[in-house]
Amino acid sequence: MQTELQKTERYLRVRNYSPKTIKSYLYGLREYFTFKKNDFQTLDEENIKNFLLHCAEKRMSPQARNLFLNAIKFYYLNIVKTPQQIEIQLAKKPINLPVVLSRSEIGKILHAPKNTKHRLLLSVAYGAGLRVSEVVSLKVQDLDLEEMTIHIKQAKGQKDRLTVLPKKLIGELGVLLAGKAKYALVFASERGGKLTTRTAQKIFEKNLRLTGIKKDATFHSLRHSFATHLLENGVDVRYVQELLGHRNIRTTQRYTQVTNPVLKNIKSPL
Repeated sequence: MQTELQKTERYLRVRNYSPKTIKSYLYGLREYFTFKKNDFQTLDEENIKNFLLHCAEKRMSPQARNLFLNAIKFYYLNIVKTPQQIEIQLAKKPINLPVVLSRSEIGKILHAPKNTKHRLLLSVAYGAGLRVSEVVSLKVQDLDLEEMTIHIKQAKGQKDRLTVLPKKLIGELGVLLAGKAKYALVFASERGGKLTTRTAQKIFEKNLRLTGIKKDATFHSLRHSFATHLLENGVDVRYVQELLGHRNIRTTQRYTQVTNPVLKNIKSPL
């Protein structure tokens, strides 16, 4: 098993897959190899189906099972190089609307932190539509205060993109960045190192509790709210797609379900 995992990891690195994807694929393959027990290089589609059913019975999410299936397909296609196709379709994912915070709720959350750096971190995440991993990785050189843009480098899918930097944050960000080297982190930890994504999430969760907002919101809800509020402002969905860095416009279009003005104007007959 270890030999096959090492070969897979090496090939993933050669192909320049992200560390997160490498970790996920290796975890999925380790689970599959443990289930299969032996003869790993022989492709047995029925065995793969049984493995995925086993995962479902363990109440694994469709997303996790699909990731495992993709890892297995990658292994047999690129490592074993078998000509046989795996004719197993991905599990259907539940269609959930994103949790979006209203403008007034966003205002409450952004005014809750007493710590200036925490307030700026949340404000930049919302005001630029950033993922939590992106905001903790920001470096001084990524922010152009004059042009009011942020250069997100090697984000999800290892893509660069530009997004907007809110004008109202320029003054405070200028103070925060003063004297810092261009490669320094914008939101460094107290010890000067990189904040973990979990620390940033805890900052959001703490301030969400302080507001008393009862929505099941997460740090990612700031990004959902950014997209929804832009669409409400009349920004074309294609521009929102670029700002968010979505590969497929259908991913962005789900926000139109949350912000559909026709639905919101319908009054209940009760």
